[in-house]
Amino acid sequence: MKRLPSSSAALFCLVTAWSAPALHAEVKLSKVFTPHMVLQRGMDVPVWGTAAPGEKVSVAFAGQTVSATADDKGAWRVKLAPLTASAEPKVLTVGDKKIEDVLVGDVWVGSGQSNMDMTATSYTANDPVLADAVKQTFPKVRLIRKGPNDVWEQATPAANEKFSALLFSFGYALQKEVDVPIGLMVGAVGGTPSGFWLSEEMYRSDAACAEAVKKFAATYNYDEALAKYNVAKAKYDADFAAWKTLAEAAKKEGKPQPPAPRGLQQPGRAGETNGGKVGQLFEAFVRPYVGYAIKGVLWDQGESRTNIVGVDQITLMGALIRGWRKDWGQGDFPFLYVEKPSGGGCAFDYTRPMNRLAEKFAPLPKAIPNGPDREYSHVAFEQFMKYPNTHMVIASDLGNGIHPPNKSGYGERAAQVAMAVAYGGKNEYLGPQLASHKVEGKIVTLKFTHTGKGLAFKNGEALQGFMIAGEDKKFVWADAQIDGDAVVVSSKEVQKPAAVRYAWSGSFQWANLFNKDGLPAQPFRTDNW
Repeated sequence: MKRLPSSSAALFCLVTAWSAPALHAEVKLSKVFTPHMVLQRGMDVPVWGTAAPGEKVSVAFAGQTVSATADDKGAWRVKLAPLTASAEPKVLTVGDKKIEDVLVGDVWVGSGQSNMDMTATSYTANDPVLADAVKQTFPKVRLIRKGPNDVWEQATPAANEKFSALLFSFGYALQKEVDVPIGLMVGAVGGTPSGFWLSEEMYRSDAACAEAVKKFAATYNYDEALAKYNVAKAKYDADFAAWKTLAEAAKKEGKPQPPAPRGLQQPGRAGETNGGKVGQLFEAFVRPYVGYAIKGVLWDQGESRTNIVGVDQITLMGALIRGWRKDWGQGDFPFLYVEKPSGGGCAFDYTRPMNRLAEKFAPLPKAIPNGPDREYSHVAFEQFMKYPNTHMVIASDLGNGIHPPNKSGYGERAAQVAMAVAYGGKNEYLGPQLASHKVEGKIVTLKFTHTGKGLAFKNGEALQGFMIAGEDKKFVWADAQIDGDAVVVSSKEVQKPAAVRYAWSGSFQWANLFNKDGLPAQPFRTDNW
């Protein structure tokens, strides 16, 4: 046999070393497919991963075998035909790999900021219902949290305590109702704006966002805003230096430190962020889940607004919801979201664990309160429901706080909403909402939807919380009475009513209209003043 020259032999070995891995690349699954996972029932189930370009990959599960050929970049993707719910552990086989303990049921994605991100251990001390649930094992509930070592886990005490308190509370409550396996996927980060949770393409291509920016930019002077910021920054720097001196002195003397001056945020240009990048958290925490067949989404965010100059929360959430649905390719799946701000109203029944931390009922304030925040209020958040198959989880009667401690109650309420809108349940899931109003003489008749088993007032001796005004726009407290599925309001002080408002305030523990299902009426106004 003729020997190759030493240089040629070396080159041959090198080429072989480079080529061999490409020809025999390991078949890999996306990281979201691990033991203990739940696959979505009732729809096509995508499964994907990588292999050598041109390599054929077979996937087998529950009597099905499907195959695909990896493209020129090594990516492959198959779809299993719709599956039937099953709590019997099965094996997903991909090539020569076996993924054990796979169940079939419903999969929900949870996302948002701290109220979705914070773990169960942060709340068990003040939430006995959650504390009891965390100690249990739920064989039909499976959990995965986006992180460096994200894998599906069984819902055992060890896994429960480090998982999202809200999504866990939602998941185990829902599982008891539907009695099929429930998979929970969470990707959330505390203190984050909605502008970080949709992709750059979703934002830039959204016509409503573009229109909002155009309208805002017409009256926004960036140079002027920056000049004002620089003046304020100089004062802040001086105040901070003075505070630091006082704080250090207080520390040496063992005294409480004075509060630090509130920080400043440099203004951004219209349509751009005030810092950070649009989509940065979507790409890191949600993109890995996109395409995994799901039942729906539970969202909890709003305190940090959008962080995009000139784009309000309502408009941007429309872009986010549309964008997520487009990328998932499943149509308008249910998108549930938690009402903001947390709490603010009284409860129908304080003996229910869900409502134990609700605001205590209070008499009407003497002065008519100021209206709620235009962007961050119960009224504003109600407007998200204008987007198809998007549903609010009422929170005004569940207890207040930036981080309300009653996570089990919030989760249970979210499960009630899911049962009604995603599972065809007949339970009521919203409180009374204004449908129409009619003025006849000195009386205004208000008609409602979501009256459930009927309208009712609870707490106090009479229905209250309604304000009425004439054309002078001077509101006074109104007399109100329930008449079937309507409420009639009037006042001796207003001869020709022009407008009625209900619970028109940031908090309204003095407003007491409910349906008999125990759900509070939503704040509203009939005017646009």
